[in-house]
Amino acid sequence: MAGMSSSPQRNRTSARLAAIAESATLAVDAKAKALKAAGENVIGFGAGEPDFPTPEHIVEAAVRACRDPKFHRYTPAAGLPELREAIAAKTLRDSGFSCTANQVLVTNGGKHAVFTAFAALCDPGDEVIVPAPYWTTYPEAIVLAGGVPVIVDTDEETGFRVTIEQLEKALTPRTKVLLFVSPDNPSGAVYPPDEVKAIGEWAVKKGIWVITDEIYEHLTYGPHTFASMPTLVPDLADQCLIVNGVAKTYAMTGWRVGWMIGPNDVMKASINFQSHATSNVSNVAQVAAQAAVSGDLEAVKMMRSAFERRGRTMHSMLSAIPGVTCIEPQGAFYCYPNVTGLLGKKLNGKVANNSMELADIVLSEAKVAFVPGEAFGSPGYARFSFALGDADLEEGIRRIADLVATS
Repeated sequence: MAGMSSSPQRNRTSARLAAIAESATLAVDAKAKALKAAGENVIGFGAGEPDFPTPEHIVEAAVRACRDPKFHRYTPAAGLPELREAIAAKTLRDSGFSCTANQVLVTNGGKHAVFTAFAALCDPGDEVIVPAPYWTTYPEAIVLAGGVPVIVDTDEETGFRVTIEQLEKALTPRTKVLLFVSPDNPSGAVYPPDEVKAIGEWAVKKGIWVITDEIYEHLTYGPHTFASMPTLVPDLADQCLIVNGVAKTYAMTGWRVGWMIGPNDVMKASINFQSHATSNVSNVAQVAAQAAVSGDLEAVKMMRSAFERRGRTMHSMLSAIPGVTCIEPQGAFYCYPNVTGLLGKKLNGKVANNSMELADIVLSEAKVAFVPGEAFGSPGYARFSFALGDADLEEGIRRIADLVATS
């Protein structure tokens, strides 16, 4: 036809972005909220989001910032100087790692810090060792940065912790980075300090980088404690990036403030990257984050105490369901039960062949939402967040127990 191009039809979306999977955790949360909006009484265990309000002194700091004209303008892309100083001081206080403000980049949430860290280190084809189960965003961020995720499986038999032997087997000449997360999302596992130290020393010996995600540092329970790898292994500091943020510790998921800490040369490149990608993080949110990291940890202790109580309750209730086994959560705010004992069984006449199908059946039949293990690279498991009210938590697990018992 006249005027029409005869060239082949090209894809409208780039292959790079078309390959990205939707965030499974956000998808489950959205599905649950859509059912709630339609009038269904849905209990959602999907999103990793504290149910507490942001502490009042943090909110008040933001209110004052809204009224200050100096925060109505652009500020340095790397972050407000006073916030970068406060993050450096907070890092020394909480994890014993010493850094300067120049080594801190303030990002649009912890997720942005994760993406920037992989973008800073990965050239096309570089391999990143990723222990599974893993937070659903990590592999996507690695691939977007040109890297190749190399998955190393763990399970409840090993406490969901990777061993040096497994890391050795995963190591190749293309290995550039080890991703390390403790406390872990989704498993709730916390590595003992001696294992953290051994893995850090292995990384130094092998000459590979470590990206350590410390966002759940304050959420550990019972005898389990957080340990920062570059603090235990000072020689690692020159080949380590720390990512963190205010979201989980201070109930600030919606404020979108995270950060990344690393050696000066990598941070300079990362700051240049952010100057083109986003410029500065919202100034009001940065001022709120400064109030959070500079303040005491009393509100954090209160929230941690509630999470610990809820985690024990959820673990006990899940473990009582026939076909479900579960390790007690050691950190973060998730239980990660093995649900393979429910697969192949009829639940209200429906049979699940995998944990993804099980999640759909439980949502439709019991009106309870959880994230299936497929999202985290470990089919046969399920992630339940206990960052929700005690009454809803107990009612939600009771509904699943009743569904299993009556089927």
